[in-house]
Amino acid sequence: MSAVRLAVHHVTEYTYDASVEWAYHAACLAPRDTPWQAVSGWRLTIDPLPDGWGVEGLELDAAELARHLRRDPWGNRHLSFGHARVHEKLVVDSRFVAELSRRPLPDPTSGPAWEGVAASLRYRAGRELQPADEFALASTYAAPDATLAAYARRAFSPGRTLAAGGLSLMHQIRADLRYLPHSTTVATRAADALAQRSGVCQDFAHVFIAACRSLGLAARYVSGYLLTRPAPGATKLVGADASHAWAELWCPEQGWLALDPTNAVPAGLDHVTLAWGRDYADVAPLRGVLRGGGVATLRVGVAVEPVG
Repeated sequence: MSAVRLAVHHVTEYTYDASVEWAYHAACLAPRDTPWQAVSGWRLTIDPLPDGWGVEGLELDAAELARHLRRDPWGNRHLSFGHARVHEKLVVDSRFVAELSRRPLPDPTSGPAWEGVAASLRYRAGRELQPADEFALASTYAAPDATLAAYARRAFSPGRTLAAGGLSLMHQIRADLRYLPHSTTVATRAADALAQRSGVCQDFAHVFIAACRSLGLAARYVSGYLLTRPAPGATKLVGADASHAWAELWCPEQGWLALDPTNAVPAGLDHVTLAWGRDYADVAPLRGVLRGGGVATLRVGVAVEPVG
């Protein structure tokens, strides 16, 4: 199979045990086109309708939705919205179709040794900046440190090709860390997830990224989705019932190598890309501040299904 069409439905619902008097939210839910992904029919419904958005009870058309979007430095589209009226529930519903074509698999036998790539990313006076440079620097949840560097060197042995090292690190993380829901929070950093040897897809991606950065390599965080129900006879990937995350490692000859350490597989026709950034903080699907609300109950539902 060289291409598939997948329908994605992502619902986030907050129910508050006290009235919310005022709220302001930021969302990163607009899927992006890539060389291997073409998006169509994206629709976003927010209930209650945000202040200043269209007419209550009417679905927003594409033009109205586009008016509220802004692009970040990496080309992701974000939107901000607020409510200055009392409400007890917030529902954000995103739907779209993604047509995926098969991307080239990382080739561990070709390309440069990882040390040379790290040297090329190292800052020196007068060197022209490269787009990958910022992904070699520390970020909030994926900061380099000595422990992560030592962990990465188990996979990136001297003289090994970058692609071979990245694939090895992906398998190493899958073997060493236990996928354990609720063992971490959205604020858990890579070093902490590695120390406790458990986490969810976000943590697996952060460990991969921070380990690579600890050796001077460039890696970025990708948010997205996984096929909910695989084809008959295929194994269901871990993380398919929620939004997912993986990592991409920069290789000058092969481009961004998309690697999913939660499942120890390169990203393929099961992986739908939403956005990418330095770590989770850049592409959180939904976050906000509010006055009132008491204790909030969160329900997230994700379905990714093949379409004809």
